[in-house]
Amino acid sequence: MVAGNWKMNTTVDEGVALARAVCAAVAATRRVDVAVLPPFTHLWAVRPVLEGTGVRLGAQDVFWKDSGAFTGEISPAMLAGWCDMTLVGHSERRHLFGERDDEVGKKFVASLAHGLQVILAVGETSEERDDGRTFDVVDRQLDAVFAELDGPPAVDAWVIAYEPVWAIGTGRTATPEQAQDVVAHIKQHVRARFLDGVPRVLYGGSVTPANAAALFAERDIDGALVGGVSLRAEEFGVIVGAAETAASARDTV
Repeated sequence: MVAGNWKMNTTVDEGVALARAVCAAVAATRRVDVAVLPPFTHLWAVRPVLEGTGVRLGAQDVFWKDSGAFTGEISPAMLAGWCDMTLVGHSERRHLFGERDDEVGKKFVASLAHGLQVILAVGETSEERDDGRTFDVVDRQLDAVFAELDGPPAVDAWVIAYEPVWAIGTGRTATPEQAQDVVAHIKQHVRARFLDGVPRVLYGGSVTPANAAALFAERDIDGALVGGVSLRAEEFGVIVGAAETAASARDTV
């Protein structure tokens, strides 16, 4: 999977044009799930652009209640039928807006309850990595979500995105070896909890056309959650192409 998180960028008209350009750039894709995550204001305009193209639509966040006095929030009930997926736990939500691990878990469960696939983002800060606490941090973030579940979610119902906070929007990317180590640990941690299957685990954090192929060549990295480059359709298409090549290579092994 390669998902593009547009963050707080583009007007509605610009977003529609970008969605058209993305669809054209990834038209030859066969083995990779491609998704775009525009701002909430764009979802209803972008949806018809994506219909029939295979490119899926996601929301960048969601609230955990279906309705109520929560001014400014968007519920999973509002998104169901329009979106295919939601993103929860992005580091900008955690660190800029103070979102707690348990709140991420509630958003995860609420999204699943409405038939939405969920991309769950986890990752450590530079201080946590320097202190040798990377695995402890991602385990804590995952366990907070697991605590909200009554049972294991279907493997295809969720995706994990490992996004080291120190690599998001900084131009600094984890080396393929660093990313592989953490992604492999995440899969091991999930497997120990849910014996019946492990979801795909993506890497996110300054993914570019220049480094995508090396990241996707690692055994356990199943794609990317792309930030800034997802606003440039041609470059985003190159990343999707690299994922397509990696998926094809795995199919022949």
